Amino acid sequence: FEDRGEVTVLKISELEKIEGFKVYAVGDESQVITGLYCSDLLSWVMAKGKAGNAWITVQTHQNVLAVASLLEFSCIILPDGLTMEPAVLEKAVEENIAVVGSELDAYGIFQVLYEAGLR
Repeated sequence: FEDRGEVTVLKISELEKIEGFKVYAVGDESQVITGLYCSDLLSWVMAKGKAGNAWITVQTHQNVLAVASLLEFSCIILPDGLTMEPAVLEKAVEENIAVVGSELDAYGIFQVLYEAGLR
């Protein structure tokens, strides 16, 4: 973890060290998570998401990569044991977008990352 004044950020590489998280596609290793956002409606995410957010979504199709890239999200986190099709994960790697999975539900992800120091 890195402390940047009032905001504590989490490096994506640190997620895999937290029990219950698995990195499926490594993005830009210098990226840090500065906040969390959870929604499955792409237009809503485009209106409300912020650069540096980790985006928690059950959407696993290629359009989530475009939204994550457009908004400069730090990564996509798939809850409830979801993963993406291999072709979509390959595209994530090409686009340098990190994709992380967890067996936890969205609430559990928020809770664990808050307890880990993400503010």
